[in-house]
Amino acid sequence: MSQYFELHRQNPQLRLIRRAAAIVRAGGVIAYPTDSCYALGCHIGDVAALERLRRIRGADRHHHFTLVCRDLRDIGRYARIDTSQFRLLKAATPGPFTFLLPATRELPRRLQHPKRRTIGIRVPDHIVPQLLLAELGEPLMSSTLLLPGEDLPLTDGEQIRARLEHQLDAILDGGHCGIEPTTVVDLAVSPPVVVRLGKGKLAGAEWEVVSNPV
Repeated sequence: MSQYFELHRQNPQLRLIRRAAAIVRAGGVIAYPTDSCYALGCHIGDVAALERLRRIRGADRHHHFTLVCRDLRDIGRYARIDTSQFRLLKAATPGPFTFLLPATRELPRRLQHPKRRTIGIRVPDHIVPQLLLAELGEPLMSSTLLLPGEDLPLTDGEQIRARLEHQLDAILDGGHCGIEPTTVVDLAVSPPVVVRLGKGKLAGAEWEVVSNPV
């Protein structure tokens, strides 16, 4: 049965954030709020935790998982970016965007898209993941909390508890944070294309929108 942490909306309790970080380090899978909707997260290096997350999502081997990072300093270790891409990321982060980028050799292959060798990168504008990432000292492997066969992500801590308390190790209840997922932009192709229209909007950006969203 999962632990349930009810967090203060403006000043989340650091003792609970530290407990959540310890659960992640020990191989746990958690649910946590973001600036778009709730997400599932696990340790970047834990193979078993990633497989558990995959089963909860009902995700196949072609699912694009995301590295949730505290800031742009984390990105260069895991993804290759050029100067123009860096400027775009700087303008859009932190915020409700996920960017698909070519993975570096340092990123384990199990975390990459098996055919494209890309990885999703995200820097959320929400205090809970920011504090959690600061405590972890490294990115969090993550995916939108969207269950198999459902059109909308879970959006309330108690709702998540009722549905997933026997599958998760911790639920970080940061209040309602919406049902609109991130905007996903593929920067591994030129010109960049939007593969999912979501919450993120960037003034002045001209991107092609593909017909098959992720």
